[in-house]
Amino acid sequence: MTTISDRQSKGAIGKYKVVGTRPIRHDGVDKVTGRAKYGADVQMAGLLHAKVLRSPYAHARIKSIDTSKAEALYGVMAVVTSADMPSVEDRISDLGETASTVGTLADNCLAHEKILYKGHAVAAVAATSPHIAQEALDLIKVEYEVLPAVLTLKDAMAEGATLLHEGQTTKDATAAPGAAASTPSNIASHLQFKGGDVEQGFRDAEVVVERELTTTMVHQGYIEPTTSTALWSRDGHLTVWTSTQGPFGIRQQVSQILLVPESQVKVVPMEIGGGFGGKLSTHLDPISSLLSKKSGRPVKTTMSRMDVFEGTGPTSGTTMRVKVGAKKDGRITAAQVYLAYEAGAYPGSSVSAGASTCLSPYKIENFLVDGYDVVVNKPKTAAYRAPGSPAAAYAIETVMDEVADKLGMDPMDFRLKNATQEGDRLVSGVTLPRVGCIEVEEAIKSSEHYNSPLGGPNRGRGVAMGWWFNAGMQSSATIAVNANGTISLITGSVDIGGTRASVAMQAAEVLGIAAEDVNPTVGDTDSVGWTGLTGGSRTTFSTGIAAIEAANKIIDLMKARAAIIWETQPEDVDFTDGSFVSTKNPDDKTSFKELAGRLMATGGPVSASAASNPTQVGSAFAGHIADVEVDTETGKVTVLRYTAVQDVGQAAHPSYAEGQIQGGAVQGIGWALNEEYYWTDEGAIANSSFLDYRMPTALDLPMIETVMIEVPNPGHPFGIRGVGEVPIVPPMATVANAIHNAIGLRMTALPMNPASVLRALAEKKAAT
Repeated sequence: MTTISDRQSKGAIGKYKVVGTRPIRHDGVDKVTGRAKYGADVQMAGLLHAKVLRSPYAHARIKSIDTSKAEALYGVMAVVTSADMPSVEDRISDLGETASTVGTLADNCLAHEKILYKGHAVAAVAATSPHIAQEALDLIKVEYEVLPAVLTLKDAMAEGATLLHEGQTTKDATAAPGAAASTPSNIASHLQFKGGDVEQGFRDAEVVVERELTTTMVHQGYIEPTTSTALWSRDGHLTVWTSTQGPFGIRQQVSQILLVPESQVKVVPMEIGGGFGGKLSTHLDPISSLLSKKSGRPVKTTMSRMDVFEGTGPTSGTTMRVKVGAKKDGRITAAQVYLAYEAGAYPGSSVSAGASTCLSPYKIENFLVDGYDVVVNKPKTAAYRAPGSPAAAYAIETVMDEVADKLGMDPMDFRLKNATQEGDRLVSGVTLPRVGCIEVEEAIKSSEHYNSPLGGPNRGRGVAMGWWFNAGMQSSATIAVNANGTISLITGSVDIGGTRASVAMQAAEVLGIAAEDVNPTVGDTDSVGWTGLTGGSRTTFSTGIAAIEAANKIIDLMKARAAIIWETQPEDVDFTDGSFVSTKNPDDKTSFKELAGRLMATGGPVSASAASNPTQVGSAFAGHIADVEVDTETGKVTVLRYTAVQDVGQAAHPSYAEGQIQGGAVQGIGWALNEEYYWTDEGAIANSSFLDYRMPTALDLPMIETVMIEVPNPGHPFGIRGVGEVPIVPPMATVANAIHNAIGLRMTALPMNPASVLRALAEKKAAT
């Protein structure tokens, strides 16, 4: 594999014929015409429909479950509870962006001894119609012993708190080697990053700002509800059709939970109607599988919207404290960060990612970052687009803005003075490769938006930075050459945001053909080699590398075919700009398409497979600008203008890169201003529908302007960086800083909805 450095030496940067263009996406027609098949579209002979019984309590012990009346109902073919699940070894199961244990995954699918959140699955019914299955749920009798619910970080971390898991003790990274915690706790783990001398750094500071900030749980808000269909054949093979971001991960989880060899589990990924990290962990797949095994028929289980909100992972609510010190010249001398993240019912929040990313835009010698993973009686959290980083960035960037304000410095001048660059070491100890932090900040500082007049009362402008490490992970790709000069490309990466096109374009670039001449397909787990999740901003990057490597193998194979025709050796054949040419006789020349038509006469079909496991991953920086207007009578915040600046390396398909940036910004704005779970005192979600869970629409937002900075990633042949996650990192702080600029209020809790803004205004008035 050539790298960007190799291509730079050959003067190839910026001279691509396919990469960087904007072809129509290969699956576009199917999706806009309704031909694309999603999870709920699966149909087959004898299909049964399943419904899941969920707990009405947030915390309870299951004393007994009586399913006899449900089983006796006409049309009911199977009923399952946790008693139907095998006893599994409680080992770590990697979900790609988060991790959990197999026992946790199994218990989250069907509660075993305890209910840990309102909506926790207790039993499931498969029947000949969804209506009968729903009726049967009412016939299942569950006897509960209701326990006190622990719903806040403060309550969960308090001494003597009610325990969700009686045997859980804190895994403390700061403990002495060999020391083990003996006191049960709701704090699952404590991690720490430390560098320099923080106390001395604060003594050296001439300005110090300290704030506590909080965020609430929010959901990924994908449009398609979670769904799964399973057929457990009599020969022991299990096939699952599901909406997932990672079919190989689902195969692994189902295999481990049900104790079925992975070789006997096939997962068929359907088109996915949104995921954003929320469709990595299994919820329904083991349930559908058990019901199929018990009934002998295929079973489809689809969540209602309420089930999605109550039973699948939101992102963590947080309590954070940030302290930053700086010299009068703007140089940061020290930073101390405390992050407590709700994990939901089981350990595994994204606090480690928040802790490792939060200070990344800044060069700071003296730092201390503590992170706490805390269980509460709420749904188990899941990844949500740069999981853990948006909340932490909200805290850091709000305080950084206040430091700049106290110093009397322009907020971007302050950031540029402390900006990280290649060779700097992050708090995690990782050294940054070539990155675009300075380039992004300079682009913001010089932008027309940043330098334009605001105009009008109660208007303000805010900026914030964000960073995401991006992922590499393994991918596989297979290419077959067709007689008409097109190719068929099979990968294991579920398409989200146009990755079929972006990966196909990279193969086309190598082979010198048009993007339209590539027929990309997402294969099931039996059709293509192991491939990591579609997430972590890795798909266009890593799966693209696999496609590039497969394409290079195709070129080598076709060189041998050209050599046969020209009666020469393969090493005497060059390939340039889509054509093969003999170095011995320049008149011997043929295009890729022409040679493809002669393959059957020169030895038969040509195909090649390749895998990637890149280690030089290109992390990404983003910076956002927001103009807002605050109505001090109603508390409503209106976003007037928004610009997202991001280092994309090399945009594979600029339109789809822009779409990812705009989508992340919109989700972040919703998180900032509207979105939250409303919890009753009993631990129930009071707004478990899109009617009451307030997501922004096109009527709430201006056009999102994008500025793409291209600082090539050295670890990719075309310089590509993942773009999908970092755009959700800066928005909350960007909007919060704009509100402060408008009305002089530091908003320290999300969401910053009208009620919270009015409260803050009233408190400010009372204080003055």
